Amino acid sequence: MKTYTIKDIAKLAGVSKGTVDRVIHKRGKVSQKAFDAVTKLLEEIDYQPNPMARNLKNNKIYDICLVLPNPEEDSFWEPCILGANQAIEEFKSFGVNIKLFFYSPTSTKSFQDVNNKVLKLKPDAVLLTPLFYKESVSVAKNYQLAGIIVSIFNNQIDSKQVVSFVGQNLFQSGRVAAQLMHMIVPEKSEVVIVHIDETFNNAIHMQQKEKGFRDYFGEFRGTNNNVSVLSVKQENLYQSLIEFLKSNQNISGIFVTTSKAYKVVEILQQNNFKNIKLIGYDLLTENIDLLKSNIISFLIHQSPKTQTYLGLTYLVEHFLFKKEIPSKKLLPIDIVNSENLGSYLEN
Repeated sequence: MKTYTIKDIAKLAGVSKGTVDRVIHKRGKVSQKAFDAVTKLLEEIDYQPNPMARNLKNNKIYDICLVLPNPEEDSFWEPCILGANQAIEEFKSFGVNIKLFFYSPTSTKSFQDVNNKVLKLKPDAVLLTPLFYKESVSVAKNYQLAGIIVSIFNNQIDSKQVVSFVGQNLFQSGRVAAQLMHMIVPEKSEVVIVHIDETFNNAIHMQQKEKGFRDYFGEFRGTNNNVSVLSVKQENLYQSLIEFLKSNQNISGIFVTTSKAYKVVEILQQNNFKNIKLIGYDLLTENIDLLKSNIISFLIHQSPKTQTYLGLTYLVEHFLFKKEIPSKKLLPIDIVNSENLGSYLEN
């Protein structure tokens, strides 16, 4: 028997999804014509509501706050909005309020201020991206003391107050990047890890990627590929990178640990640095264009939309259906090049 969704029923009846929802749950105003059309269709298809929905035992409203970096300052986070909207759409009929809060990805003060604001709202749960390690540990403790469930995504921190993490194994991600680099650069050449914007000592995600990258090359000492590191703020990237490249003439590959590989490409092209292979992260528009033309060799896709959607869904299903929140959900480390890019863009 075919399973019909609200969307299917709305399309067949020629009404909106909201109208179908109101008819099924017997709430709100619906025109007689629309009511008759939906009711007739429901009878024809022998529609049965979701059994989990029927088993909801109370009318409590659950509040979940999503705290993440401002997409206007870093477009990597834009897909997270799509993931959040998907969860909001799916659970809007179940008494769940999901609210979004943004902090500046370059400011620990902004991170603390926004989380203090959320703390005062006393939500049932918070899903956040712990971009700053020390501040995130402190924030998680404050939430736990207030009886608020804390889940995180994208970046992992070592905190007993955090109940769940959704994202990739960043150490393994660094190893994958290293293996790709090993395949495309000459023997005995130098490769450089470039960290952009965030304070390295307070950015666990950068540290894990670098550890994984170094770990891989450490197993292949016979290749003599020396690995060096450049950590720099974006406003100083141009001058710092040029000076670094001029003083290290044997560089054949650059691994950018954030979504800003395109920034590095701009500098290389402006200064006529050629034959340097690049590997970076994330399907930003600027990165995609460079991947298509093979200027960037590989991008590792971190699936921020999926991370956000899953993180919220685990919390919602815990409250509504008493499901256990998984302590860790590791997503695949997707390697994207110019040949398979299309399949990712379609999805």
